[in-house]
Amino acid sequence: MSRRALPITPELVLRAYRAGLFPMAESRRSGRLYWLDPKMRGILPLDGFHLPRRLRRTVLSGRFEVTADTDFPAILAGCAAPAPGREDSWINTEIEDLFNALHRMGNAHSIEVRQEGELVGGLYGIRLGAAFFGESMFSRVSDASKVALVHLVARLRRGGFTLLDTQFLNEHLARFGAMEIPQADYRSRLALAVDRSATWLTKLSSEELSEEVDALRASTLG
Repeated sequence: MSRRALPITPELVLRAYRAGLFPMAESRRSGRLYWLDPKMRGILPLDGFHLPRRLRRTVLSGRFEVTADTDFPAILAGCAAPAPGREDSWINTEIEDLFNALHRMGNAHSIEVRQEGELVGGLYGIRLGAAFFGESMFSRVSDASKVALVHLVARLRRGGFTLLDTQFLNEHLARFGAMEIPQADYRSRLALAVDRSATWLTKLSSEELSEEVDALRASTLG
């Protein structure tokens, strides 16, 4: 007799993240999830974020309206939707249900980027202690996802976070200072981060944003 797999619950997902694992589906239409535990893990050091001068100007220009946790389901749906160069997605309906539940529990957060009232980009992830696990981002106009990333980093730095997990490393994230570290190193950093306290800032004033952006730019030049 075959043994049925235990259902994946939001609580199980949090335990998995604490242990260094994360779930993905093979495709948007897939009915199954699998757990990943990469031998090399992508992280973005919060004290080593590379902020280009042009992006700094864009972030502070007021071109975009940026909020946090005002429409988590829309951000998740935007990340799952087909886009040029990404016709399929690892975010299936089970992932959507789990992460929307985690958001209602206070463990999943989003950054929304709007232009003239229209949602044009954003990102979402999981929070545990002083660790933030970036899941996915999307952009419908130039620079929207980059602006979301800068706002995320500013909030994490301001709130006392110590680890920003990007799961994998790609060329886009590498431009901002992301790097790969071995699994054992990652787990050591993870263990320290999840047991520390940090504050997720739903609101970030223009003064606080400006201070963090200037600090990031100084770090880039320094």
